[in-house]
Amino acid sequence: MTAQALIAPDHAWMDVGSPEDVPLRGSRCVATPTGDIAIFKAGDGSLFALRDLCPHKKGPLSQGIVHGHSVTCPLHNWVIDLKTGHPTGADAGKACTPTVPVLVEQGRIFIPAER
Repeated sequence: MTAQALIAPDHAWMDVGSPEDVPLRGSRCVATPTGDIAIFKAGDGSLFALRDLCPHKKGPLSQGIVHGHSVTCPLHNWVIDLKTGHPTGADAGKACTPTVPVLVEQGRIFIPAER
Protein backbone atom coordinates (compact mmCIF):
# COMPACT_ATOMS: atom_id res chain seq x y z
CA MET A 1 0.00 0.00 0.00
CA THR A 2 1.36 3.42 -0.94
CA ALA A 3 0.82 6.57 1.12
CA GLN A 4 -0.46 9.42 -1.00
CA ALA A 5 -0.31 13.16 -0.53
CA LEU A 6 -3.77 14.63 -0.04
CA ILE A 7 -3.40 17.57 -2.44
CA ALA A 8 -2.32 17.78 -6.07
CA PRO A 9 0.99 19.57 -6.72
CA ASP A 10 -0.64 22.60 -8.43
CA HIS A 11 -2.29 23.92 -5.26
CA ALA A 12 -2.32 27.18 -3.37
CA TRP A 13 -0.67 27.21 0.05
CA MET A 14 -2.33 27.97 3.41
CA ASP A 15 -0.36 29.66 6.22
CA VAL A 16 -0.80 27.58 9.39
CA GLY A 17 1.63 29.37 11.71
CA SER A 18 5.25 29.59 12.60
CA PRO A 19 7.59 26.67 13.32
CA GLU A 20 7.78 27.97 16.90
CA ASP A 21 4.02 27.25 17.24
CA VAL A 22 4.78 23.51 17.02
CA PRO A 23 6.47 22.12 20.13
CA LEU A 24 9.69 20.15 19.73
CA ARG A 25 8.84 16.43 19.69
CA GLY A 26 5.18 17.42 19.55
CA SER A 27 2.42 18.52 17.24
CA ARG A 28 -0.18 21.10 16.41
CA CYS A 29 -3.56 20.27 14.90
CA VAL A 30 -4.97 22.41 12.07
CA ALA A 31 -8.65 22.23 11.10
CA THR A 32 -9.36 22.15 7.37
CA PRO A 33 -12.65 21.77 5.47
CA THR A 34 -11.87 18.10 4.78
CA GLY A 35 -10.55 17.16 8.22
CA ASP A 36 -7.82 17.86 10.72
CA ILE A 37 -4.15 17.91 9.72
CA ALA A 38 -1.46 17.26 12.34
CA ILE A 39 1.79 19.22 11.96
CA PHE A 40 4.65 17.43 13.76
CA LYS A 41 8.10 18.67 14.79
CA ALA A 42 10.73 15.98 15.30
CA GLY A 43 13.58 16.33 17.79
CA ASP A 44 15.89 17.51 15.02
CA GLY A 45 13.45 20.31 14.09
CA SER A 46 12.11 18.63 10.93
CA LEU A 47 8.45 19.34 10.20
CA PHE A 48 5.96 16.81 8.85
CA ALA A 49 2.20 16.78 8.27
CA LEU A 50 -0.28 13.91 8.23
CA ARG A 51 -4.03 13.53 8.28
CA ASP A 52 -4.80 13.45 12.02
CA LEU A 53 -6.16 9.91 11.94
CA CYS A 54 -4.35 6.70 12.74
CA PRO A 55 -5.03 4.14 9.99
CA HIS A 56 -5.84 1.50 12.62
CA LYS A 57 -8.81 2.84 14.62
CA LYS A 58 -8.78 6.55 13.63
CA GLY A 59 -6.98 7.67 16.80
CA PRO A 60 -5.78 11.31 16.93
CA LEU A 61 -2.12 11.12 15.91
CA SER A 62 -1.65 14.74 17.07
CA GLN A 63 -2.04 13.46 20.63
CA GLY A 64 0.61 10.77 20.18
CA ILE A 65 4.24 10.66 21.27
CA VAL A 66 6.77 11.89 18.70
CA HIS A 67 10.09 10.00 18.67
CA GLY A 68 12.66 10.23 15.92
CA HIS A 69 10.70 10.70 12.70
CA SER A 70 7.73 8.67 14.00
CA VAL A 71 4.63 9.18 16.12
CA THR A 72 2.98 6.56 18.32
CA CYS A 73 -0.82 6.57 18.25
CA PRO A 74 -2.27 7.20 21.73
CA LEU A 75 -5.00 4.57 21.31
CA HIS A 76 -3.27 1.31 20.37
CA ASN A 77 0.44 2.18 20.07
CA TRP A 78 0.77 1.91 16.31
CA VAL A 79 4.01 3.63 15.28
CA ILE A 80 3.55 5.78 12.16
CA ASP A 81 6.48 7.00 10.04
CA LEU A 82 6.08 10.78 9.70
CA LYS A 83 7.72 10.84 6.24
CA THR A 84 5.55 8.18 4.63
CA GLY A 85 2.42 7.73 6.76
CA HIS A 86 3.13 4.00 6.94
CA PRO A 87 3.02 2.01 10.17
CA THR A 88 6.27 0.40 11.21
CA GLY A 89 7.26 -2.68 13.19
CA ALA A 90 4.69 -5.45 13.64
CA ASP A 91 1.99 -3.34 11.97
CA ALA A 92 3.98 -2.59 8.78
CA GLY A 93 2.00 -2.98 5.58
CA LYS A 94 -1.44 -2.96 7.22
CA ALA A 95 -2.61 0.55 6.23
CA CYS A 96 -1.31 4.09 5.89
CA THR A 97 -2.16 7.66 6.79
CA PRO A 98 -2.11 10.26 3.98
CA THR A 99 0.84 12.62 4.11
CA VAL A 100 0.51 16.36 3.51
CA PRO A 101 3.23 18.49 1.88
CA VAL A 102 4.86 21.06 4.19
CA LEU A 103 6.60 24.22 3.04
CA VAL A 104 8.51 26.51 5.42
CA GLU A 105 9.19 29.92 3.97
CA GLN A 106 10.07 33.25 5.64
CA GLY A 107 9.45 31.82 9.11
CA ARG A 108 5.97 30.47 8.31
CA ILE A 109 4.60 26.94 7.80
CA PHE A 110 2.40 26.33 4.77
CA ILE A 111 0.30 23.33 3.80
CA PRO A 112 -1.76 23.02 0.62
CA ALA A 113 -5.03 24.94 0.67
CA GLU A 114 -7.95 22.73 -0.23
CA ARG A 115 -10.13 23.68 -3.15
